[in-house]
Amino acid sequence: MMAAEKIIVALDTQDPQKCRKLLHDLSSTKVWVKIGMELFYAEGPRVIEEAKDLGLNVFLDLKLHDIPQTVASALKALSRLPVDMINVHAAGGLEMMEKSYEVFSGMKQRPLLIAVTQLTSTSQVQMNQEQRILGSVEDSVLHYAQLAQKARFDGVVCSPHEVKLIKNNLGSSFLTVTPGIRPQGSETHDQKRITTPQEALDLGTDYMVIGRPITAASDPREALQTILKGLNHA
Repeated sequence: MMAAEKIIVALDTQDPQKCRKLLHDLSSTKVWVKIGMELFYAEGPRVIEEAKDLGLNVFLDLKLHDIPQTVASALKALSRLPVDMINVHAAGGLEMMEKSYEVFSGMKQRPLLIAVTQLTSTSQVQMNQEQRILGSVEDSVLHYAQLAQKARFDGVVCSPHEVKLIKNNLGSSFLTVTPGIRPQGSETHDQKRITTPQEALDLGTDYMVIGRPITAASDPREALQTILKGLNHA
């Protein structure tokens, strides 16, 4: 893939005018857009239609996590939307993910199914003390990824730091979608396990989620082009 096709721009906003401007700015660039909880709850399915009308691939990032039947029912409703990637939270367990896969198994063209492992805002201390999950973050991420692969998912959301671990254990075709991407000099905000775009590519990630460094820039398209120039030059 070209560098642009590996970038997923996170449209984290509730402002419909800002969203539409971002969509138009990004159209024809070949990047993906991520529509998460904040935007989807504010604007609903129509924002997905608008993105698709502009030729953009859409990652619907709702991190579904509930009992298996509830998640399956929610995905059945969402399956009517023209999304290209969708996710659930691996912490929901194997049965939940298996039922999620069954929703899409009969479709001629289904979206990529991705499982969230540990959020890139989660530190080792938080995972051990607050989630009461023992061991390292890497161990937890790999365990969740193994469950996702067993459920026939296409890949996982993880930090760039776990990409090699996942690829070495689950194969190069098992996809990694990596948030926590910050160009050199950018604010880290609430992200903890982060890398630059070039570092993420060097680690072997398939898709990089980049939000505020692009969307909060005075000229988002120019900010994206600066990132792409750096990647292409490297």
